[in-house]
Amino acid sequence: MVIFIDESGTHKQSGHAANAIVYIEIENLQEVEEEIKEILKQLKFDFFHWADHGWKVRSKFLKKIIKLDFTFKIGIFKNPVKTDQMTGIVLEELITEKTIKNVFIDGKQPKWYERKLKKVLRDKGISIKKLKTVRNESSHPGIQLADTLAGLFRYHFENPKAEDAKEWVSRFKKANKLLSQEVFQ
Repeated sequence: MVIFIDESGTHKQSGHAANAIVYIEIENLQEVEEEIKEILKQLKFDFFHWADHGWKVRSKFLKKIIKLDFTFKIGIFKNPVKTDQMTGIVLEELITEKTIKNVFIDGKQPKWYERKLKKVLRDKGISIKKLKTVRNESSHPGIQLADTLAGLFRYHFENPKAEDAKEWVSRFKKANKLLSQEVFQ
């Protein structure tokens, strides 16, 4: 199993936003990444970043990725004041598997984030050698998938009446892609 972890909302001022951490589980990484590359090619994108697109493009991307073979967990924390502490708590709750081949995180994260994740992995008996930092998200379709899901669920949490987000969250739940969703205060 390969894991991708990404966050959404960390750019917002603490205490006034929600942050979402998504944890994607993929059994057949090569197959899923090839399918994402094909989706990007069909949509005429080099890479997909949630914040760079409106709902028309997001919906096209979501419509295609929902068919891929992956599952995910999401942790959302509302108004985080001590982001590093909340991140540790969320990661402890999300990481429950022991048969992890690799863990990929977005390389734009601060050093404390990587240290916190390493501590969580060590505490769970998982080798930190399995942790890979992805500096260029366009080179890793799995990180783009994680970014998309984190963006969608954070947006839905902050805007529960927004129809586009509500519909897609419901679709991912019905497709049995979402294994768990935790909200932390």
